[in-house]
Amino acid sequence: MPILLAAGLVLGLLSLTMLLLIFNYGQLWFQAYWSKAPIRFMELLGMSLRKVNARTIVQAGIMATQAGVGRDITAQRLEAHYLAGGDVPRVIRALIVAHRADLDLDFDRACAIDLAGRDVLDAVQTSVNPKVIDCPDSAGGKSTLSAVARNGVELKIRARVTVRTNLQQLIGGATEETIIARVGEGIITSIGSAESHFDVMEHPDKISKAVLQRGLDAQTAFQIVSI
Repeated sequence: MPILLAAGLVLGLLSLTMLLLIFNYGQLWFQAYWSKAPIRFMELLGMSLRKVNARTIVQAGIMATQAGVGRDITAQRLEAHYLAGGDVPRVIRALIVAHRADLDLDFDRACAIDLAGRDVLDAVQTSVNPKVIDCPDSAGGKSTLSAVARNGVELKIRARVTVRTNLQQLIGGATEETIIARVGEGIITSIGSAESHFDVMEHPDKISKAVLQRGLDAQTAFQIVSI
């Protein structure tokens, strides 16, 4: 009798545990299953033991699968990026934007960009839709550049630089500040070589072309589109 009682107690505890697990993870598993996301029920249990937010992983897997970018993105890879401190949902959204824009960006590269401290989604969006940065940056306290032509006349200049992200050089590439500094230096040098300030005022596009030809975006995280 005591043996039967103990066995019944053990079975009861096991049944209760199974019910709790199904209650906690059953809905997530069904969501993944019906969305064809490659996530197994046992993987969800493993996530709980490793203190991984299973809902975040499932939702990311579903997003990737439905957008057509999740063929090689397994639960293990998503979990590994999560455990490394990465922003899993943001990486997946970046991959979706890149996929729709036909950009060359895979999951490993996106994760590396994210773990390097760069905003991978913003980087992809800027690659698709170039942004404009001011030169000089007014946040630094200066609103114009100062340059002197050969005839001794000083000009005050402000430039607007259109850039798009260079995803291949985003890790380790120089930031916006470098672009602003290089463009500013290039403009000052070009104006300084002009015979007269009238040449600059009448043909400002010559200054822009001269600066663009210098390849000032080399080793930076951006590609200069126009000045």
